[in-house]
Amino acid sequence: MIKLFLSSSFQDAANLLPDFISGDLAGKTVTFIPTAALHEKVDFFVESGKKALKQLGLHVEELEISTAAQTEIRSKLENNDFIYVTGGNTFFLLQEMKRTGADQIIKEQIRSGKPYIGESAGSIILSPNIEYVKEMDDCSIAADLENFDGLQIIDFFPLPHYNCFPFKDAVEKIISLYKGSMDLKPITNSEVILVHDGDVQIS
Repeated sequence: MIKLFLSSSFQDAANLLPDFISGDLAGKTVTFIPTAALHEKVDFFVESGKKALKQLGLHVEELEISTAAQTEIRSKLENNDFIYVTGGNTFFLLQEMKRTGADQIIKEQIRSGKPYIGESAGSIILSPNIEYVKEMDDCSIAADLENFDGLQIIDFFPLPHYNCFPFKDAVEKIISLYKGSMDLKPITNSEVILVHDGDVQIS
């Protein structure tokens, strides 16, 4: 059973999470991965995401995969109730996930039924390939990334920040480049893509 909550801006869509999970979140634990934001000049969304999770009653356990030991990565991803991946640079995130093997552990956990919460880059990373977001993210920051193959959990391509500053123009360009050849799913900052097994909805 796959359960994915894919957002643009989690703080703006966090109120939708309890109904999607269909259970009490109080006291549950979430592995919080801020890696994508590590080199971002603007990273307020990291703290905003943490705050929103805590307000829902979740216990947040941070995991910086670019510096964590393999044992810590596996332990936190396997033992906590949820996985949360923040926004930031999608290419750097993918590079570090592949370098550390976190990508494989996350895929295992998602396929075993653990709910996954993505925000922007954290949503994009699950797609078949992330090359389409070059107009949004600088891929040169991930010099060691050998290819753009994503985690391939989903067969569509989330496109966050639709009609939202400061990404409006970049999103429109991506749509114009790929609309006919890819299953793009644009979402605003207040919308979320909900995936429950084979069912995909935008709320």
